[in-house]
Amino acid sequence: MAQHVLIVDDTDINLILFAALVKKLGDCVPHTFAHARDALAWLVDNDPDLVIVDYMMPDIDGLEFMRLMREIPGRIEAPVVVITANDQKQLRYRALDLGASDFLTKPVDKVEFLARTRNMLTVSEARKQITDRAAWLAEEVRKATAEIVARERETVFRLCKAAEYRDPETGAHILRMAHYSHLIARGLGLPVDEQQLLLEAAPMHDIGKVGIADKILLKPGRLDVDEFEVMKQHAVYGYELLRGSSSKVLQAGAEIALGHHEKFDGTGYPSGVRGMDIPIFSRIVAVADVFDALTSERPYKKAWTLEAAVDFLVKGSGTHFDPQCVQTFLDAWDDVMEIRDRYQEETP
Repeated sequence: MAQHVLIVDDTDINLILFAALVKKLGDCVPHTFAHARDALAWLVDNDPDLVIVDYMMPDIDGLEFMRLMREIPGRIEAPVVVITANDQKQLRYRALDLGASDFLTKPVDKVEFLARTRNMLTVSEARKQITDRAAWLAEEVRKATAEIVARERETVFRLCKAAEYRDPETGAHILRMAHYSHLIARGLGLPVDEQQLLLEAAPMHDIGKVGIADKILLKPGRLDVDEFEVMKQHAVYGYELLRGSSSKVLQAGAEIALGHHEKFDGTGYPSGVRGMDIPIFSRIVAVADVFDALTSERPYKKAWTLEAAVDFLVKGSGTHFDPQCVQTFLDAWDDVMEIRDRYQEETP
């Protein structure tokens, strides 16, 4: 592949000479400019392998050219050879501070020119190879990470399916409440990665129900006091099942499982945590889960109307639910309805 050399010098004869010498290096293409501003404009869209610039130029000298070039995105790495007079040591020191790679002394010796430019082009080629290698490694890491994330999502999905087999709630409910949760998180302004984490972790909120006996979990009527005390333990079971994992998704799932039945006024379970002490993910899931549970038909109950479910959320705002989560949910009502329509129960 051809290497490109940018040459900036206000003397035409120098441009002709340097371009001819660059062509002798082999597969090299010279790009000559007599005006520094024109060269800077060219650099915006082109990434040279080497820059050769004369110091003594009108308007913009070689040092100022280097400074302006380094400000162009992606042009900080290109090696620069500065052409100076033999007695300009202080100038060379300043040039080095600005990132000059090498120098040529006037009058320019042809042999020296070829040797120094060839060396700089070799360095430039090595730099680009390292950059390409780094990009390749980054892509391989991305692929490996994507595979890990895919396996993690599959694990979460299978955990949730295990809970489904023992719980009358459906897969559609899990999808709806997870997307409702994501919707609230977005409305609250949580970072995008936190929104995605919640979307993936929310389905595990009731995973602890795998530890509840069938006679209680599947009871068609209302639970008595003792049975309800046993049912409450599913929050702790879910937490114990998921906690301690190195996975951020399972860590978030553990937090949600433990806290999604806590109430804003502190009357929830299992710990009676109140207000902002309840983790934000749990406060969000509480709204999403209850709304969908109320508006979904189950073998033991009819679905509530949307109006009745909204009224329940509003009345529970500040006692059962975080008021901000409730309001954010209601403010996105069109999106709520779109999610509700998208994830319907499967017809047997």
